[in-house]
Amino acid sequence: MLRPGGRGLLLGLAAAAAAAVAARLVGWWGPRAGSRLFTPGELARHRGGPGEPGLYLALLGRVYDVSSGRRHYEPGAPYSGFAGRDASRAFVTGDYSEAGLVDDVSDLSLSEMLTLQNWLSFYEKNYKFVGRVIGRFYGKDGLPTSELAQVEAMIPKGLEANKQELEEKKKFPPCNTEWSSARGSRFWCSQRSGGVSRDWTGVPRKLYKPGAKEPHCVCVRTTGPPSDPAPDNPTHRNRGDLDHPNVEEYTGCPPLATTCSFPL
Repeated sequence: MLRPGGRGLLLGLAAAAAAAVAARLVGWWGPRAGSRLFTPGELARHRGGPGEPGLYLALLGRVYDVSSGRRHYEPGAPYSGFAGRDASRAFVTGDYSEAGLVDDVSDLSLSEMLTLQNWLSFYEKNYKFVGRVIGRFYGKDGLPTSELAQVEAMIPKGLEANKQELEEKKKFPPCNTEWSSARGSRFWCSQRSGGVSRDWTGVPRKLYKPGAKEPHCVCVRTTGPPSDPAPDNPTHRNRGDLDHPNVEEYTGCPPLATTCSFPL
């Protein structure tokens, strides 16, 4: 059962979080006293090798002194490829090849941009900011470029998409699933399936999402009003979300069964 005020509270918290992130980003992108501008060549001399002046890396054009994490970034360390350059893309893709250790993030998704924002928060909290690198994200005047402005604009959109995904997951929690060569597939619902704690169990249904190639199994509420009642039809048939247009029964599974099994 949906609790009064629960969804409104969630939306309010999400809006507040988005506003806080936006305010923090303004501080990150803007000028900061005592910071230095690096050329890519100057930054490349800060890989932590013998005789080099420091151990720095850049993320979205912002340069951090990671000397305190030397064991992670020094030559021969697991993440040495990040040192002395802006490898923003690799923070998301995990591609640590020379082709992947680049700063081009123009084709990343909203959720991937949120991952970058989380990494930026990590470096802001744990390492010293020392400057900016001239190039894709900052000009020779030290000011943000249009590409950085596009990144900044995508992060609040990613937060909004994340909020909508959370709301969708609360409405249609994923099923528990298992498969074995001996027994085939099994989908089932519980009051904690999909990692969503609730006071109802639900029944397995296929959920078709716009743009998705295949449906996936979700648990659908069977009683009470629908989650999205039609404004021109306030009455309901005490069927929960069973009549939602994007859900479909599994062929061969009883309509109100909490478990659907499909032997090989």
